Amino acid sequence: MNFRLRLIFFILMLCAMFFGFLHLFVEGGHTRNFERLHIFLFNLCSGGTIIIYYSAGGRRFNREPVLFLAMGILYTLFAFFEFYIPAVTVSLSMAVLVERARWKRFSPFPWNFFTPRGPISEKFHQSALLCLSLGLIISSLVILNNEYFKFISMKKLILNTFFLGFSFPVSLISLSVMFSYIGERTTKGMLVLKNACFWAVNLGVIIFFLFILIEIPVAQIMVTALLFISVIVIFVIFKRESGPTQEKVFLTSGMLFLVFTAISGISYIVTQYFFTSPVHDGAGNFSKILLKVHAFASLYGWNLSGLAVISRKDNFPIKLNLSWVIFLHWITVLILAPLGYYRQFFSVIAMISYALLLYHIFFSREKKKKGV
Repeated sequence: MNFRLRLIFFILMLCAMFFGFLHLFVEGGHTRNFERLHIFLFNLCSGGTIIIYYSAGGRRFNREPVLFLAMGILYTLFAFFEFYIPAVTVSLSMAVLVERARWKRFSPFPWNFFTPRGPISEKFHQSALLCLSLGLIISSLVILNNEYFKFISMKKLILNTFFLGFSFPVSLISLSVMFSYIGERTTKGMLVLKNACFWAVNLGVIIFFLFILIEIPVAQIMVTALLFISVIVIFVIFKRESGPTQEKVFLTSGMLFLVFTAISGISYIVTQYFFTSPVHDGAGNFSKILLKVHAFASLYGWNLSGLAVISRKDNFPIKLNLSWVIFLHWITVLILAPLGYYRQFFSVIAMISYALLLYHIFFSREKKKKGV
């Protein structure tokens, strides 16, 4: 990825974090949909565009990624200002574009999902594209249902619930990148284990969303526990089967963020459904803070790690102090950003820290290759 493209994503991701804090600086900010700008600019505009770019070969920023990014920004603005008919039109057009990219790279039907010996990285890659297009279609249907037709009435069937689903394609493409660093030569048992992890992650998230909609907390905890076990297994496979590279360090840190989000997710469900009541205000406040930490860890921890590796894939190894960058990443995501959501002072510190982090990720120079 060339300098100009990295600059575009640097600005988009910086703006995403900025809108996450803007409610503190605008009168009546808590009543506005800044959360949509915060999520869309990172997951949909940055993450979705990088997925399309990566699917096209990751060499040139050709027509498809440019068009997806332009439509993604339009969709973000339409959703923020609640112009729902234009939002639905753009969303469905984006879904067509994603499917076109998927068909060019793979096939209309995901046959490789059912091929035991097919590369797991390719399965996660196609799954990311399919999830992205389905997410755009389903969010459009939710908009039409909630704003116009009202066929289904459910407490959790709201736009913001489904908008959070745009994080999942980014997570899947990060898993695809991870498995691309794992050798395909493997035993039959390892092959079965890898495929089991693929299905556990994909089906687990779908089932988890269904249990959120129908509000069954015990089932949510059980599915989250299954996802947690799958993440641990993938982490162990990655640590054992991949070579010692800078990319591995980035992705290992990202996987630790993912493990953290699994634990924080289970903790949130338990606190929210079993300890929060009008009598226990403290538990309610704790669950809100925990949810915010969980959201930042997922969005700017795990997802950012995968997107960083894709963005610099052709540049590794790069000149940076990895230990310092990873320390800065964790401090920013788990401490400064959650505090910044509630206090202006910390939001400014978090923005500075996040900008430094992105600068090192996107603009650190390549190391000279041996013999060059």
